[in-house]
Amino acid sequence: MVSAWYKGNLKEEVDEALEAGSDLPHSDAYTINGEPGDFCACSKETTYHRTVDYNKTYLLRIINAVMNAELFFAVAQHNLTVVGMDGRYVKPLATSYIMISPGQTMDVLITTNQSLGRYYMAARQYSSEDASVTAFDHVNATAILQYESNYSFPSSPSFPTTLPFYLDYIAALNFTNRIRSLASYEYPVNVPLNITTKMYVTVSMNTIFCPTCSGGVDDEILGTSLNNISWVNPSTDVLQAYYRNISGIYTTDFPDQPPSYYNFTGDEFPDSIELTVQGTKVKVLNYNEAVEIVFQGTNVLTGSVNHPMHMHGYSFYVVGAGFGNFNNEIDPKLYNLVDPPEVTTFGVPKNGWVAIRFVANNPGVFFSSL
Repeated sequence: MVSAWYKGNLKEEVDEALEAGSDLPHSDAYTINGEPGDFCACSKETTYHRTVDYNKTYLLRIINAVMNAELFFAVAQHNLTVVGMDGRYVKPLATSYIMISPGQTMDVLITTNQSLGRYYMAARQYSSEDASVTAFDHVNATAILQYESNYSFPSSPSFPTTLPFYLDYIAALNFTNRIRSLASYEYPVNVPLNITTKMYVTVSMNTIFCPTCSGGVDDEILGTSLNNISWVNPSTDVLQAYYRNISGIYTTDFPDQPPSYYNFTGDEFPDSIELTVQGTKVKVLNYNEAVEIVFQGTNVLTGSVNHPMHMHGYSFYVVGAGFGNFNNEIDPKLYNLVDPPEVTTFGVPKNGWVAIRFVANNPGVFFSSL
């Protein structure tokens, strides 16, 4: 498990950031199975070790438990084979590294066929923000893969030279573009083809007018939005309000399209685009409706990053992704409807889009969160 470590009280820091409308706190170190590893003095004596036998194949179940950061992961001098994501089989993907999003899980095979010794398993952040943004966790978390036998250890384990650097979006893209469902006779895919509901949803960083907020600038604080609506937690749970027919808790007018169209991935925007409105708006779907959602990243506030997208209560097929603005005439012709990955978490590319499909066959109230 790859997770994050904070010096302070994380809940208090998050609550303060939300109250002030500022950026969420950044971790002070990443950890593998609870330890930052050899490169942090506080952890050098307690770095996680995994002893292995020579020439055996092991299954690593890797979980990204970090709050808001994608991570690269690699093992020195060893190849990896990804065979599963989010509890679903994928076509075996041979690679020297992986990129894993927050909340995502991967099943990875590793064969211990290298020289007897010790090898670092290492993780570092993939930062998709602008290159000028450097205020993120730069710690390289490490654990040690150690071969079982009688031999003299080298002075230090070898570090994976294949671990991409922080800003390597090409490496991230090359990895995610290769992911495919197994799509075999035993494990078929069932991609919805006759779509009854289509949604085009913009994903943005915005500002919210809040003259009473302590951390605001010019009476504005940071916010995020989908189709220019920033979610407000209701006083009563939405499912409870629906079940008990309580009015005034939420509205059912979440839009299928953004309120206005512009160059979503451009560099300049009207001031009016930066402000978002708040609301508790939901989208109501009929049972067994076949749904396609295109999530469109935007560069509002120069805030375009790789957004991990998670849907509660459902898995979904990722049928397409690309850079720039989604083209409704051209891009659907390039959808993968044969073996798209079926996942519960996937990234909306920086300055790009991702298209997903699913069948609404799990009644309830569920969040789609980014």
